[in-house]
Amino acid sequence: MSAVDGLRASSSRRPSGPTGWWQRVAPVAPAIGIVAIQQIWFPMPVGAVASGVVLGLLGALGALGLALVWRANRIVNFAQGDLGALPATLGVLLVVLGGLPWIVGIAAGLGAAVVVGVLADVLVVRRFFSSPRLLLTVATIGLAQVLAFGALLLPQLWGEGPGIRTLPPPFEFSFEFGGVIFDANDLLAVVVAPLLMVGLAFLLRATDTGVAVRASADRVERAALLGVPVHRLEVQVWTLATVLSFASVVLTAGVTSLPFGVGLGLSVVLRALAALVIGRMTNLVAIAAAAVAIGLLERGIEWNTGDLLLLAPVLAALILVSLLVQRRGQTRAERDGSSSWRGVGDVRSVPRVLARLPEVRVATVGLWVVVAAAVVLGPLAMGTNGQLKAATVVAFAVVGVSIVVLTGWAGPVSLGQMAFVGVGAAVGARMMGEWGWEPITAMLVAAVCGALVAVVVGLPALRLDGLYLAVTTLALSLAASAWVFSNRIGEWIPLDSFDRPALLRSIPVDTPLRIYYLSLAVLAVVLVGLRGVRRGRTGRILVALRDNEPGVSAFGVSPVRAKLTAFAVSGAVAAVAGVLFVLQQGAFRATTFLPEESLTVFVSTVIGGLASLTGGVLGAVFQRGAQWLLPAPWSFLATGAGVLLVLLFLPDGLGGLWWRLRDRYLRWAARRNAVASLALQRSSTEDHVVDAGVDGVDPDPGVGIADRALAEVGSAGETAEPTGGGR
Repeated sequence: MSAVDGLRASSSRRPSGPTGWWQRVAPVAPAIGIVAIQQIWFPMPVGAVASGVVLGLLGALGALGLALVWRANRIVNFAQGDLGALPATLGVLLVVLGGLPWIVGIAAGLGAAVVVGVLADVLVVRRFFSSPRLLLTVATIGLAQVLAFGALLLPQLWGEGPGIRTLPPPFEFSFEFGGVIFDANDLLAVVVAPLLMVGLAFLLRATDTGVAVRASADRVERAALLGVPVHRLEVQVWTLATVLSFASVVLTAGVTSLPFGVGLGLSVVLRALAALVIGRMTNLVAIAAAAVAIGLLERGIEWNTGDLLLLAPVLAALILVSLLVQRRGQTRAERDGSSSWRGVGDVRSVPRVLARLPEVRVATVGLWVVVAAAVVLGPLAMGTNGQLKAATVVAFAVVGVSIVVLTGWAGPVSLGQMAFVGVGAAVGARMMGEWGWEPITAMLVAAVCGALVAVVVGLPALRLDGLYLAVTTLALSLAASAWVFSNRIGEWIPLDSFDRPALLRSIPVDTPLRIYYLSLAVLAVVLVGLRGVRRGRTGRILVALRDNEPGVSAFGVSPVRAKLTAFAVSGAVAAVAGVLFVLQQGAFRATTFLPEESLTVFVSTVIGGLASLTGGVLGAVFQRGAQWLLPAPWSFLATGAGVLLVLLFLPDGLGGLWWRLRDRYLRWAARRNAVASLALQRSSTEDHVVDAGVDGVDPDPGVGIADRALAEVGSAGETAEPTGGGR
């Protein structure tokens, strides 16, 4: 029996049980519920309903592409929209600006979509095949930025800039239904989208490729052992996902317009994610039905309210309810995929026997002098604009270290961190702008509010993990941006500019330089405080919980309390950063806390290195520096390509590169002084050892890492005593 035949037999096994009418209706039951919500709360004429169905069919193509990638890689592909947007933009421009016949231009775009799908798998996905799913997910964000850069540059081939363009219909057709006029593009959408869905269903059920995808989705390693060409299968999956995205974008360009900008926007991703979650990630029938229902809901909200701001909180609620209901049972693949998100290592601290060496002491002091001179004296040489940007980088560094606490130490992946920052900014704006409170008091109160909100958001973390928690926090961030920070639930956030109150009512902070120094002082206090947390029992519990939750529970530690503690600390630090933003801008600016910024700060922290607080700072410097030093759209290329390059060659981030250089210097110093250190002989920043914190010195004042390592292996007869001149 061939490998595919074996997988066919394996995948065809289904648990025995009743197959009544409910089993047939169950996959589309959530979609029926969404349609009922639309009909009750957002009714609309029959013509608008037909228009919503068209939009839903196009959204279903993107959601099915997400589902295919999830089956193959167990990740959310944030580049799904941009994979199709680049070739679709090419096809539309060839028709609109190039003057080519409709069929020729779209065929060229389709060919480009196949090429983009193959290159995405070969150049990006395959490089992260054995990496933690977290890194591959972040890599798709970088890929999305690179593709968005290409889509923005394409119009320049005709001497044009980015703009809203509509694909003309390929033939004459007009039909009025319910007061809405439909043309040939609507007809194509109604015909092509269902045909693609039927073709996809046939491919997955009746072909060897489909059988291999379905059967190996839960166990890629088992499929490879059975002889299935996994890499070739992935190429086909990513190519098919790109073609589905291309069809969705091209047909949307005819029905409405061709999207442009930095990707297709997180709101589009949220629609597809909602359908994906409602369809339990793999049930294509349920996913397609949910996508069509969401299209109806979107049209109904727009018809009744005049805008789509209400859509994000509604979809966030749907996602959260669906996940909480579904998490009662986990498959083996889901458990494996969840654990693979915990791919963060720790940083080895300096053994005390080496920290006492003269070379190490001189290098440490010299490094701190250089860093202090740069951060304290550097802004003096900058103008006003440069000082404001430097203060913003410091504020984003505070956000970065808050992500290190939550994701790097405790494990939960949050893609909505800027929502916590926005809470702190809203509190700070009211206290400083309306009540005239001084900044330190506002920061303390904002920290308490941020911690409380983060704990409330973290409650789903008790049942959700990995990807599911990340999707939930992203949805909540979108809802907060669209509904809360825009004052749609009441004008409780003051939006007017205000005079910055004096620090402690006596120290003015009315110039960019003083604001920078205040931000720098806050960052220093946060780093010192978090370093103390990491050295203490709480920090050790968080890291242990991230790596082995059952083992921590066996020691009598409550994982629930530990996770909520991580959320509280992270939310408090993020809220303090929000007050800094408000103080820098002299007003609450809702655009600062967009969900796109949540992805940006998370990606920058991964670039810097989730293992240490230093990584949070380095990531902010890299990401914001690239955005400000390069003009758009080149900044998108720099950040997107930078993400991919860092993840490919430095999976532990820029901080990991620094720790490698540090360890190399320490090994040189050890050899020079004839000191043998077991810790350095096994030196690797990927080893799970104690976090270096801020200064990189062993957190235990009495026992060094080398001594602890000796104690652990003493029974095996290993020794690593100083051989001379070391003490």
